[in-house]
Amino acid sequence: MRPHTGSVDEYHRRDLLRRAAAAAALAAAGGPLTAACAAGFGSGGGSTTVPTTGSATNPFGVEARAPLDVVIFKGGYGDGYARAIEGIYRQSYPGATVTHLATQEISGKLQPRFNAGSPPDVIDDSGAQQLKLDVLRRASQLTDLSALLDAPCRDDPARKVSETLLPGTVEQGSIDGRMYALNYVYTVHGLWYSRRLFSERGWSPPGSWDEFLSLGATIKRSGIAPFCHQGKYPSYVSGLLLDLIAKQGGGELVARIDALDPAAWDDPAVLAGAVAFGEIMREDYLLPGTNGMTHTEAQTAWCQGRAAFIPCGSWLENEMAAITPAGFDMAFLPVPALPGDRLPRHAVRAGAGEPFVVPARARNRAGGLEFLRIMLTKEAAGRFAVAANALTVLKDGIGPEVVLEPGTRSAAAALAAAGRDTFDYTYPDLQTAFDLALQNATNELVNSRITPRQWVAAAKAATARKV
Repeated sequence: MRPHTGSVDEYHRRDLLRRAAAAAALAAAGGPLTAACAAGFGSGGGSTTVPTTGSATNPFGVEARAPLDVVIFKGGYGDGYARAIEGIYRQSYPGATVTHLATQEISGKLQPRFNAGSPPDVIDDSGAQQLKLDVLRRASQLTDLSALLDAPCRDDPARKVSETLLPGTVEQGSIDGRMYALNYVYTVHGLWYSRRLFSERGWSPPGSWDEFLSLGATIKRSGIAPFCHQGKYPSYVSGLLLDLIAKQGGGELVARIDALDPAAWDDPAVLAGAVAFGEIMREDYLLPGTNGMTHTEAQTAWCQGRAAFIPCGSWLENEMAAITPAGFDMAFLPVPALPGDRLPRHAVRAGAGEPFVVPARARNRAGGLEFLRIMLTKEAAGRFAVAANALTVLKDGIGPEVVLEPGTRSAAAALAAAGRDTFDYTYPDLQTAFDLALQNATNELVNSRITPRQWVAAAKAATARKV
């Protein structure tokens, strides 16, 4: 997690993202992948850098008839936007055949291809089966995207691609100072509720954690569970817990946690956040059964009005669009404040997500890089916003003609209110062994098998699991 330096105005029209992996899912997908890295990936990746031509129209030297192999994670954002971008690619290279695979089985489909030395040319590496970027990078399986950052922007060749990105985009996709992933979607994380439900019941969204707990008692008396979460995927609720800690401890503590500094977990802000979070279980505010639910099961229960709050990123609205009742009026709420917080009440966790990578051994790496360059045009960003109801990391990427849904609008408004007071994690992508251990500890906490103090000790011990 780290503080951002971007301005509110730069953020206020953008989006919100994706992903979360769960302890169980990570154990299923990540464990074998890690083992495969040691046994199959080895250090046999290709060159991680790409020579450039210096041409404004074809900076990577794309061969006009070379086929392009695209794999897209078909999750909350679907894959319609990717097909639109592939259409733009075909317009530039009409002789090229573009292969499109949309799947949620990223690890299952792609791990064998990496091991066989025949990965796709570009991958949307997201979802519970996300390939671990730090593992791929360590095995020299990812292309350094410096050439992309230095390439001319397709909309304005006088500007480099790097100049068109919102703050934090490069850092979010960088390992050891080199960018290996283009995180395309800008996401806000926090709590979600139904404005219609709250209006009907006369409830007001809480600004402080004390108000959250007090409202929880009222909600519980009404027969509705105050809180549910995506139990089989503890990353969602773990993020909420870390957000409480971040706001209590401030940006310096956020950076130390992200750097896996074990002493950071001795900061009183950590225990304060854990104890506050533990009140949810102590007050019996959890929706019965939520600890065993998948993300879609929990989110469906929430859409059905069985729980009042759920933690998630701003992909939630698009992900649940098919089953959300008419008039539900989804709304975003920043994580409520604790007494003595160092970050202001309006601070939110926000940043770039949905990582796209170009494998080092891809047959058409130049085409993969050009696909990413096309994504960073206003035409592509606008199509993404329409198809996925979300904004991208492209500055001023969409025009006023794009109409966002209520939840996304509320998240964008919260982002505007946060201004420079945003922060984000990098450890879920860059320190995955620690992340998995942290999620496991959080799973124990929400099941009331350990105390908040024991959770802190487990998190501190997990910092030894550096990649």
